[in-house]
Amino acid sequence: MKTKQVLYDGKCGLCKKEILYYQTIAPKGKFEWIDITITKNLARYPAITLRDALMSLHVVEGGNIKSGVDAFIAIWSELSYFKILSLIVRLPIVYQIACILYKLFAYYRFKNLPHCQLAEQKDGK
Repeated sequence: MKTKQVLYDGKCGLCKKEILYYQTIAPKGKFEWIDITITKNLARYPAITLRDALMSLHVVEGGNIKSGVDAFIAIWSELSYFKILSLIVRLPIVYQIACILYKLFAYYRFKNLPHCQLAEQKDGK
C-alpha cells in the first residue's frame, strides 16, 4: 500500500480545518499530511515551488504529483464518505467547471493571505 502525501497550507485556517476533518475520517496509513509552510517539509519536494504549493493543494504518490481538483479527487477516492463525490467530479463537464471554480477560489485565497503574498514577493513574481 502506497501512502499518498498531501501537501497543504498549514497557515490557512480553512485549509487546516478541512485537512483536520479528512484526518479524522481517513483510513490509517493511507495518507501522510504535510504542512508545506514548514520549510523542511517542502524541501522534500524540489519539483514544487513554495508559490505553487501555497496556491493549490498537492498530492504526491510515488513520482506522480497531482494538484488542485486532481489532488482532491485523489484524496476523496480514498474516503468512504467522499468516493461518490470523486466519481461525480471526474465527469467531463463537472470536472471542467470544478477546475475553473477551484482556480478562481485558489487565486482569491492566495491574494488575500499575507503569508502567500510574502512568498510571492520572495519568489519575485
